[in-house]
Amino acid sequence: MHQSGFEAEIEMAEAARLVGNEGRARVCARRAAGHVAWNYLETHGLLIRNRSAYDYLLRLSEIEGIDPDVQRVIGRFLLKVDEAYQLPAEIDLIADARWLADRLNNG
Repeated sequence: MHQSGFEAEIEMAEAARLVGNEGRARVCARRAAGHVAWNYLETHGLLIRNRSAYDYLLRLSEIEGIDPDVQRVIGRFLLKVDEAYQLPAEIDLIADARWLADRLNNG
């Protein structure tokens, strides 16, 4: 269920970016990463029910012994935007969501 949700959110994120709606692209990328976090938490018996993508990502970041690279990427999903509703230019949440999915599903 959540793998198809991941793909749908990534597609919506990319479509939003193509039309210049970076805010929407970030929201969709964060929800895609939330699907990845949900899958990981469920697989490891750590799932918290009825929460948001943000909650799943936060829970995943709190797991003791989680890979530091994974923790660093999750941290980017948890960042708040600045006064201009922007994240630092070097952050690409769509690429980060794909990386997280690859890392947690294959690593």
